[in-house]
Amino acid sequence: MSVSKQAILDALSNVIEPDLKKDIVQLNLVKIVKAEGQHISLEVKVSNPAMHSRMRMKEACEFAIHRVLGKEFKVDIDVLPISGDERSGELRKVLPGVKHIIAVASGKGGVGKSTVASNLAVGLARRGYKVGLLDADIYGPSAPTMFDVVHEKPRVVDVDGKSLLEPVEQYGVKILSIGFFADVNQAIVWRGAMANKALNQLINDANWGPLDYMVLDLPPGTGDIHLSIVQAMPISGAVIVSTPQEVALADARKGVGMFAISGIDIPIIGMVENMAWFTPAELPDNKYFLFGRDGVKHLAEELNVPYLGPLPLIQSIREAGDAGRPAVLQEGTPAVQHLDEILNNFEREMRMLPFRKKAQPEAAQ
Repeated sequence: MSVSKQAILDALSNVIEPDLKKDIVQLNLVKIVKAEGQHISLEVKVSNPAMHSRMRMKEACEFAIHRVLGKEFKVDIDVLPISGDERSGELRKVLPGVKHIIAVASGKGGVGKSTVASNLAVGLARRGYKVGLLDADIYGPSAPTMFDVVHEKPRVVDVDGKSLLEPVEQYGVKILSIGFFADVNQAIVWRGAMANKALNQLINDANWGPLDYMVLDLPPGTGDIHLSIVQAMPISGAVIVSTPQEVALADARKGVGMFAISGIDIPIIGMVENMAWFTPAELPDNKYFLFGRDGVKHLAEELNVPYLGPLPLIQSIREAGDAGRPAVLQEGTPAVQHLDEILNNFEREMRMLPFRKKAQPEAAQ
């Protein structure tokens, strides 16, 4: 006794995706791998990548098939999370108006992650994209300073009868940060649950509107908050920032590994080498590799992930961040030349993203 693929789909149309509130067949989340005799093999996608959610989906699909088609069928089901680049607006409960969410991460603090995130956001906005930046660095929010909006406060607006936070806008980028809700000199001392709750409000209770890119400035490290964020948001890919020194590269490797964890499977768009070298103004032809040479480039090659380019240790980049005017706005400077190269490579990798494998090599683990 065999069964038609349509009969299988009809049975599975009784299974509702819990987050998206529609049946999994209507959402095109089912792939019939095999239907021969009494053996059915399926791939089913689920919105929540957590293991318990995937197990519940597997049990629901098995129950639906056995109830409709009979218990004599042997059912093998592989439940996978919906990846960021697969999520259309219909497949999104979180931020349905955002095309791509880009996580900017670093395993180690102090390597320039927020500098890269802010310049990436402003650079993309200058290229005509609709861009938002979510400063998710709960314990060290820097976006208000880097965008010169320290004294701004997001206002509350009414959208379809719901009160939402309106992001602050600067340089064509919509910005939200926990730094807007704390005094400049106030230390933010929160436990993990409080931090996660605050971030969820900035994500879900804000009027982000339609965006081409949301740049997500993650905290340094690879802890519980990081996992909560990447599991809660449909992230398209990650950019890893590191300096070329060995101690930073070891943490960068862990950062790549975090995104490769089963159930997360977020592709690495590329790696940026910050503070790659120093060139004194009086010796413009000299390069001094203070933290080592090409360390990030070599690590990217080893892990088989793209290399987006180097960013030298340039005083004007630091001054621009402190002044609240990202360096990518400074036309004709050496900093802009390097940032443009990184932006060009980023756009290229985003075009290639649908064709790349999502899993990272074992070397990243």
